[in-house]
Amino acid sequence: MMEPYPVAVGRGRLSPSIAFAAASAIVVLFAAAASAPTPLYVVYQKEWGFSATTLTVIFAVYVVGLITSLLVVGALSDHVGRRPVLAAAVTLEAAAFVLFLVAGGVGGLLLARVAQGIATGMAFSTLGATLVDLNPPHAPGRAGLVNGVAPISGLAIGALGCGALVQFAPAPTQLVFGLLLAGTVLASLVVALLPETSARRPGAIASLKPRLSIPTHLRADVYALVPILIASWALGGLYLSLGPSVAASLFGLRNHVIGGLVVTLLCGAGALTAFTLRGWPISRVLGISAVWLSAGSALTLLGVESHIVVLAGAGTVVAGIGFGASALSSFGTLARLAAPSERSELLAVALVIAYLAFSLPAVAAGFATTSVGLHVTTVIYSVGVVALGVIALVAQRRHTARRRAE
Repeated sequence: MMEPYPVAVGRGRLSPSIAFAAASAIVVLFAAAASAPTPLYVVYQKEWGFSATTLTVIFAVYVVGLITSLLVVGALSDHVGRRPVLAAAVTLEAAAFVLFLVAGGVGGLLLARVAQGIATGMAFSTLGATLVDLNPPHAPGRAGLVNGVAPISGLAIGALGCGALVQFAPAPTQLVFGLLLAGTVLASLVVALLPETSARRPGAIASLKPRLSIPTHLRADVYALVPILIASWALGGLYLSLGPSVAASLFGLRNHVIGGLVVTLLCGAGALTAFTLRGWPISRVLGISAVWLSAGSALTLLGVESHIVVLAGAGTVVAGIGFGASALSSFGTLARLAAPSERSELLAVALVIAYLAFSLPAVAAGFATTSVGLHVTTVIYSVGVVALGVIALVAQRRHTARRRAE
C-alpha cells in the first residue's frame, strides 16, 4: 500500500487530531440531516394530501441526487484536494435547507431533497477519504470505525431529534431546518480550518466522467462485501422511508417521537454495536453481521404478523446490531485495503452500492403499498432482507475459504 500523503498543517489550521474529530462531526451532521425529514413525511402527507407512492418518490429523489453526485464527483477530491469539494458540499447543503424552509408543496420538497442528495454524495465520499487520510498512526482502525459508526449515529440522532421537535416544538417543518442551517454555518468554518490531506494531481476534469471503478487487486474483496451491503442498506431504506408509516398504520402509534424512534432503534443499536465491536477482528464482525441482520428482520416480521409491538421493537434492535456490524466491517475493510489515491473513488463505489440498495427496494415498496397495502409490502420486504442476509453469510464464508486456500 502507498504511504499516506503528508498532512500539511499550515498556520491557522487545525491539528490532525482535532481535524479528525471535526470531520467526524461533519459526517454526523450530514447523516442527521439525511434522516431528519423522515418523521416529517407524515406531517407533509397530512398537510398536502399525497400518497405513499409520492412519499417514496420524495425519498428516492434524494438518493438519485446522492448517487449521481457520487458517480460524477466521487473521485474529484483525489485530484483537487479534499477542502474545495467539502466547501462546495457544505454550501449546497445550506442551500437545500433554505429550500426546505420555503417549500410550499411537493415540488419544493422534491427540489430540496435533490439538492440535499447531491451535497451529501459530495460530502460522504470526501469525508470518508479525509478521515482515512487523518487516521492517527497509533490507531490504524479508527477511520474505519468512524466511517462505520458516524453515519448511522447521525441517522439515529436526526430521526429522533426531528421527531421530538415535530411533537413538542412550534413550526416543526421550519425549526429543524433552521437548526440544521446553523449547523452548516459552523461546518463551513471548520472546513476553512481543515488541513489539506490530498495532493493535487492531474485528471480532475476526466474524473468527472461518471464511472464505477474498482482496482483489479481489490475486486475480490469488494465483491465479497456486496451482499451484506445490499442486505443492510435495503433494511435501512425500509425504515427511513416507511418506518413511521408502519408504526402509525399497523400499530396505531401516531406520536411523532415514536416515528423517529423507529429509525433510532435500528440505527442507534447499529452505532452502539459498531463502537462496542471496534476491537474485534474485522473478519469476525463481518461473519456475524449477516446472522444478526437476518434474525432481527425475521423477529420484526413475527412482531408485525402477531401485532406485538414489543416483539417488533426487539427485532428492530437485533437487526440494528447486524446493521452496525455490517457498517463497521464493510467500511473497515475498505479503509484497510485502499491506497491513498484510491480512497475517495473506492468509498464512492461502496456508497453507490449501499444507496442503490437503500433506495430501489424502498421505492418499489412505496408503489407496492399503494397497490397491495402496507402490511403485505412490509411482509414481502422483510422476507427479502432475511434472504439477502443468508446470501451474504454464504458469500462471506466462501470468500474466507478461498482466501485461506490461496
